[in-house]
Amino acid sequence: PIAADKDVGIKLVTYTNPSYGTDKIVLAPGITSAEQLKGETVAVLEGGLTQIFMAEWLTDNGVGIDEVTFTNLIMDDAVGAMVGGTAAAAEFWEPFGSQVLEAMPGATVAADSTEEKYITTAMLGDALYMSTAFMAERPEDAAKLTRAYFNAVDFWKANTAEANQIIADGLQFTVADVEQVLGSTGEILKGGIFVFDRDQAAIFMGLKAGELPLGIVADGMQNHWDVTTDWWLKFGFIDKAMPMAAGVDTTPLAAALK
Repeated sequence: PIAADKDVGIKLVTYTNPSYGTDKIVLAPGITSAEQLKGETVAVLEGGLTQIFMAEWLTDNGVGIDEVTFTNLIMDDAVGAMVGGTAAAAEFWEPFGSQVLEAMPGATVAADSTEEKYITTAMLGDALYMSTAFMAERPEDAAKLTRAYFNAVDFWKANTAEANQIIADGLQFTVADVEQVLGSTGEILKGGIFVFDRDQAAIFMGLKAGELPLGIVADGMQNHWDVTTDWWLKFGFIDKAMPMAAGVDTTPLAAALK
């Protein structure tokens, strides 16, 4: 919705992997409730789904988004802010959440993305984006890129150890860090993520009928768009609600299914 409202020339092509526990809200030692965060600073990636996760958890527990100070930090900086005492709470994905918990005895997890509210809506996760110019000028290449991504997913599912090593080398992570998010079996990892194959992505994006594991709603992208739009209006990140077509284009995904 932000990209659509600001007309930055990119669109979401497909959702790729709902978070199934890799995202966590971590409270600093001594903080045991959302109520104690009133007047405090919480670290999130502003304009990202992690901010919505934090906002929903706060409001569900009686704290308004105007009663805390949101600070925009990337993961490495957010770890430092928590450990250094700058932030009283923060949203992390793995492997950073575990690093904070290990470095801060007494820190606790207040919520994570395995909870029904977040996993059934696929509220937290990642997606494939493309520039509108690329899709308009090179539609065949856009389809090839989407197809190549899902071919890579198929390879990972069939050759998980080899693929995880490739990913670790590329990111300069340890294989253990990669497995903490992706797992070692090519299957859904509780505490990590659920990597959609192309058919599962098509079901979530409303291109084909079917059911998804974990109770994730089929054709769920519209609801996801509506929820994120509502929050970005509340935060003042967008000026008006835009139709989903302004920010989502499944044409490359549809072509990749053929």
